[in-house]
Parts: sequence; C-alpha cells; structure tokens
Amino acid sequence: MLTITEALHDEIVKHARADHPDEACGVVAGPAGSGRPERFIPMLNAARSPTFYEFDSTDLLKLYREMDDRDEEPVVIYHSHTATEAYPSRTDISYANEPGAHYVLVSTAECGNDEGPVQFRSFRIVDGEVTEEEVQVVAAYEDGAASR
Repeated sequence: MLTITEALHDEIVKHARADHPDEACGVVAGPAGSGRPERFIPMLNAARSPTFYEFDSTDLLKLYREMDDRDEEPVVIYHSHTATEAYPSRTDISYANEPGAHYVLVSTAECGNDEGPVQFRSFRIVDGEVTEEEVQVVAAYEDGAASR
C-alpha cells in the first residue's frame, strides 16, 4: 500500500494538470529505507510528448546524486497519461528499474488542465510484473508510519 500525504497527492495532480497535454513526470523522495514519500521533485519531460515521458539524463543524474547526499531514495516515481487510463503501458513497464518504488500514474484524460476528476493509481513493477496497490491519502504521517 502507498500512504501519501494529501499535500503530496495534490502536488502530483497539480503537476499533471499543468503539463497537460504533455505527460508530466517526477519523483517523491524519502529517507532511505523508510518507504515514506516526503520530498516532491517535479521533473521536466525531456520528450515533451503527450504519449511518452523521459527524464532528462543530466537532471536525473543530478537528482540521484542529491538523493545520495541526503540519504534518500525514490519512494514514488510518477507520471501522467493524458489520453488513456492510469495504468502502466508496455513502455512504462520496460523502463521501470526501481523495484522498491511505487509507480504512480495520474490520468488527466477527463479533465485536461482543468479542475475535475483524475485517476490516481499506484503500482509496483518488478521484473515486468505489474501489481496495483491501494493508495491511502492522509492529512499527515503518524510517527513511524511508512508507506510500504
């Protein structure tokens, strides 16, 4: 199960709406080993595409160095789908290389840039196997609460 604060949930949705009609992407980092998403890091979709996302390799290297320096790991890796449901595509599955991460997909197909319903779903993707998991949105984390 993914446990995420309402503030982080809202930031991810806001980013997805803002970048529509292109796919948005980013990471929510957390303390290594905690499984708790804490630091929202929106990234630029280097592909600038409505059907594909790609992290800029320089930005990604910088992010991983920064997370390493802060003793963090990518707890959530998110992106949006602009015309389809929030479910990993074959391409998404093939690029999923963080077995410990929650892969969050947000579909802005219904609302685009506007307020309105979005799909917000989380998956584990390990060795090409996709497993959907429950998402629990909380006002704040309880002491010791983890999202794994």
